[in-house]
Amino acid sequence: MKISQIAIVIVVVVGAYLTSSSVYTVSEVEQMVITQFGKPVGEPVTTAGLKFKVPFIQEVNSIEKRVLEWDGSPSDMPTKDKLYISVDLFARWRITDPLQYFLRLRDERSAQSRLNDILGSETRNAIAKHELIEIIRTTKDRVPLRDTLLTADERAQDMGALVPIQKGRKLVENEIFTEAAEKVRVFGIELLDIRFKRINYNESVRPKIYDRMISERRQIAERFLSEGNGEAARIGGDRVRDLNKIQSEAYRQVEEIRGVADAKATEIYAKAYNQSPQAVAFYEFTRTMESYKSTIADNTTLVLTTDSDLFKFLKGMNPGGNSLSGQRSSTSR
Repeated sequence: MKISQIAIVIVVVVGAYLTSSSVYTVSEVEQMVITQFGKPVGEPVTTAGLKFKVPFIQEVNSIEKRVLEWDGSPSDMPTKDKLYISVDLFARWRITDPLQYFLRLRDERSAQSRLNDILGSETRNAIAKHELIEIIRTTKDRVPLRDTLLTADERAQDMGALVPIQKGRKLVENEIFTEAAEKVRVFGIELLDIRFKRINYNESVRPKIYDRMISERRQIAERFLSEGNGEAARIGGDRVRDLNKIQSEAYRQVEEIRGVADAKATEIYAKAYNQSPQAVAFYEFTRTMESYKSTIADNTTLVLTTDSDLFKFLKGMNPGGNSLSGQRSSTSR
């Protein structure tokens, strides 16, 4: 009885072990490749559920069914315009042919290494064929911003000038995707998408780029300063010219007014003193007296002839009755 019980227990244990070795489950997020003595047998198992295999001699190899991520490390590479940039790329992929994937790569680690080689190579080739502006701009339809403050001469010197966009970053990404997708397909991998994560100048050329940007801004600032100084000089010249013009116009108007006033005064005087011979004589006398005030002062010497109009009133002012007509050449005041 003991021997039979031990035999039953052994049979049950062996049966349970054989059952567990021949049964396996497949989840929704994985697919299986069955190998026998290290070689795949049958078709890959891609549906979820409880599955059976030959125990001991067959093994189950799980392969990921979900979308996987590839995140490359930043790599320095030159553009077509000889600028070294650091490109950081990422991609999404999945395994569509588990058998081919298992035969060529075996595991995800090998797949990531192969993706590094292929995507890195294709990215380097695409970057080397395009200008930097093509890689930075999203699409070719976006017009690059140009510095409207630059003159035609400064643009001719290639200062701040941007080359026209022919493709744009999206089409460059598509080029990399097309070339890389064809090469990874032989490994049973489908490349779903790639994107530039970050593009930056190389550390060795970044100071030169910044120096160039500073130099361009400084040239524009100096041009503004020179234009401002020129404009200030022009405004100052216009101010002096306008001031002189205003002063000359004011002086002309003053002289015109003064001339009109003198003419009017002369006209009034003429009307007042031309009414009779006595008025004329009186006017002549008063004007001569006024001229004496303006011409004769202290220490003044006059040289007059006896028949001078200015002298006749002086001659008639002698209270003693002595005639001054005998003085032929000169008299003092």
